[in-house]
Amino acid sequence: METVSKRELLSLELFELEEWLLSAGEAKYRAKQLFPQLHKGLSPDEMTNLGKRLQQKLRDAFVWHLPAVERKLVSKIDGTVKYLFSLADGNCVESVVMRYEHGNTICISSQVGCRMGCKFCASTIGGRVRDLSSGELLGQVIAAQKDLGERISNIVMMGIGEPLDNYDNVLKFLRLVNCEDGINIGYRHISLSTCGLVDKIERLMEENLPITLSISLHAPDDETRSAIMPINKKYGVDALLDACRAYFAKTGRRISFEYTLIAGKNDSAENALKLARVLNAKLRSRTETMPIHVNLIPVNEVSETEFKRSSKDAVLKFAKVLESKGIRATVRRKLGSDINASCGQLRREKILSEPSF
Repeated sequence: METVSKRELLSLELFELEEWLLSAGEAKYRAKQLFPQLHKGLSPDEMTNLGKRLQQKLRDAFVWHLPAVERKLVSKIDGTVKYLFSLADGNCVESVVMRYEHGNTICISSQVGCRMGCKFCASTIGGRVRDLSSGELLGQVIAAQKDLGERISNIVMMGIGEPLDNYDNVLKFLRLVNCEDGINIGYRHISLSTCGLVDKIERLMEENLPITLSISLHAPDDETRSAIMPINKKYGVDALLDACRAYFAKTGRRISFEYTLIAGKNDSAENALKLARVLNAKLRSRTETMPIHVNLIPVNEVSETEFKRSSKDAVLKFAKVLESKGIRATVRRKLGSDINASCGQLRREKILSEPSF
């Protein structure tokens, strides 16, 4: 017997919901009732204003599943909350809610696993299992808000997976989360991080969305970067920075550069000088000055790798060298240090704890 897979209700944009309602013989205005409630985490069966007939039609046509809290850790130091969410198929992803004076920020995952192979990252161990749907991306935000009972006002796409490797679902998620009838988080409050898929960066700049782009650079030259980031063998440092300059010229949006400091690998004063030279040479000229901000991140030590955190002195010296060359550098404050708040580790622990047959 042939089976037809149902569409995912949370992945529908407002206009798609309106179209379906009309095709199902329902009034278009019902979409304005459904959409906000879905984005508050209510299932159709919980919406008492719909009526049993429409509820049944929705059950017949769509699947509804909100990521479930498999595990939750709360930092006693700063209130950071780390979630391990289980998805409908049993796979798990992680999200982290960070509390700031300006509001709550959530870091979400874009894939189950990752195929980029960055040597220092726990998320890529075991490779990529599958992409997340736009509804599963949105569901992380909704589930966290529902669990906390607090509004999330900022999103960072820097969790498990490479967002631009899941391009279409990520773009639809951005439209969904920005919709004023739903969660309504402005594009300027969303940051997307990529390890450097140049073709997708070029595609993204044509979307002309006022999001913040973060580049996971982590090295100043091809030799060093290729040793820790396989993507560099396809898109080298020069090609990546050329794409960044084009992105800024097209959108006018500042790009931030993430630089994970690994002891003895990329954290010397010489590495800092090389980084300053290449950024200034590729991104600045006499006629055009692109703002450059480097966010320094001492590596999170993972048991499966030999990488160690740079010393505090090495981190501060690295930042000082960049500043002396006109490049703004900040050291990322480690939040949730008592709960291992960096992404990938909770999922890895769950995988390793499951029995193999």
